[in-house]
Amino acid sequence: MNKFTTGSIRLGVLGGLIAGIALSFIVFKLFFQSENSVTANADDNAPLYWVAPMDPNYQRDKPGLSPMGMDLVPVYKNNMDGGQQSPGTIKIHPNIVNNMGVRTAKVELKALNVEIGTVGYVQYSEDTLVHVHPRVEGWIEVLNVKAAGTYVKKGDPLYALYSPELVNAQEEFLVAVKRANKNLIAASKSRLQAMQMPASAISKLVADKTVQQTVVFTAPQTGFIDNLNIREGFYVQPGKTLMSIGALDEVWVDAEIFERQSNLVKLGLPVSMTLAYLPGRTWEGKVDYIYPTLDAATRTLRVRIRFSNEDYFLKPNMFANVTIFTGDDTLSLVDSSSLVVPSEAVIRTGTQNRVVLALGEGEFKSVEVSIGQVFERDIEVLSGLMEGDLVVISAQFLLDSESSISSDFMRIDSDSAASVDMNDMDSMSGMNSMSGMDMSKPTWVSATVDDLMPDERMVKLTHEDIDEWGMPGMTMNFVVLDSVDFTQLKVDARIEVQLQKPETGMFEIMDVKP
Repeated sequence: MNKFTTGSIRLGVLGGLIAGIALSFIVFKLFFQSENSVTANADDNAPLYWVAPMDPNYQRDKPGLSPMGMDLVPVYKNNMDGGQQSPGTIKIHPNIVNNMGVRTAKVELKALNVEIGTVGYVQYSEDTLVHVHPRVEGWIEVLNVKAAGTYVKKGDPLYALYSPELVNAQEEFLVAVKRANKNLIAASKSRLQAMQMPASAISKLVADKTVQQTVVFTAPQTGFIDNLNIREGFYVQPGKTLMSIGALDEVWVDAEIFERQSNLVKLGLPVSMTLAYLPGRTWEGKVDYIYPTLDAATRTLRVRIRFSNEDYFLKPNMFANVTIFTGDDTLSLVDSSSLVVPSEAVIRTGTQNRVVLALGEGEFKSVEVSIGQVFERDIEVLSGLMEGDLVVISAQFLLDSESSISSDFMRIDSDSAASVDMNDMDSMSGMNSMSGMDMSKPTWVSATVDDLMPDERMVKLTHEDIDEWGMPGMTMNFVVLDSVDFTQLKVDARIEVQLQKPETGMFEIMDVKP
């Protein structure tokens, strides 16, 4: 082998060695940078510490419970850097969102086929309800119907009445017949008919020429006896209701409609009805009449519905579930395509209506909305939302309470207040200062002992309102100072406690009295 060949080989080996070292350095550097990047991201996502939701000065290095028994809230590095959220926007870590059970729903533009679900009461059809009254005074000699609910047919005997006035009228009729005076006969017969003497009894009087001491009165229609107010031997007078007879071939159902839904009800609307004692069966009917006035006590409008009842399953005073189908063409105040949200999404305070918007990336904000018609499952939104917006339908009250602290509709100066971040303790520290509480001065309050934790020298109390601090009564945990005799504390005991709140840490019990 010559010297040229040997030199070439040595040069090639040296070049390969240098290239390998350079490649290894590049790979190592890339790996190291990637490793550092992952570590940095992990550090950014790791909580710095945990604090109490209602007391930002109470800090711990691991999860746990606050003195008030609430879960501690983690604080992250990226939450300490501030942000440009709009006023009222809060930001929550995804894990907390899951733990809170936050659910959302879309704001939809849809046609409302409103179904009014309400209650109804089965009644006799007053078109066929007959009240039986006497036209003369007398005594009930025989009562043929003994109890309410008895079924009678038209012409069946109801009772036999002895009436001196009716006896005298029969005698006058026989005298007129004996004298063959047609005018007197007609007048006497008209008097008997005016006294409501049955036609069969008058025919018998004409045929037998004998006065009937007791006259049998019969049922004017087929039906069921109701309101039976007499017994044998009773003395009755004109104007007294002896009984009622109601037919049940058709019944009325009076349904009650809330005042806010009264404009949706019209004559002829289809109605379905179910009863709890007959599951699986549905009755179909229509709105027959809308009463002109509202009930002053319940603020409801009564609607009458007719139902066929040939099998007598529907009985007066039964409770029924009624659904009235209004349909698109009956919505006088709601467009056929309306912006709606689930009814549970709206927080109604009496003076303002709000919803909590889900903005994405764990951000939420309370916004004011104007609502229209309120239905069983949906609420019409007139302003404040757009189609496709996400609104919170569970855990919204907690989110709303946090967002309302600095939201647009609660703030005096919309330019000076910063947005609230539930994970940003600098922002949350304003919560206590805004409340106006001065807890540095010890105060006495009555409380009940709920639980003892002697190992930690802590106790759970339910205390009354603390006017000096502006704090309402609540249940929370307290630290018992060493100067207090812990044996004085018994579960369910009613005590007086002297409390103080240091600048940092939990509420403390300084003294105890029975």
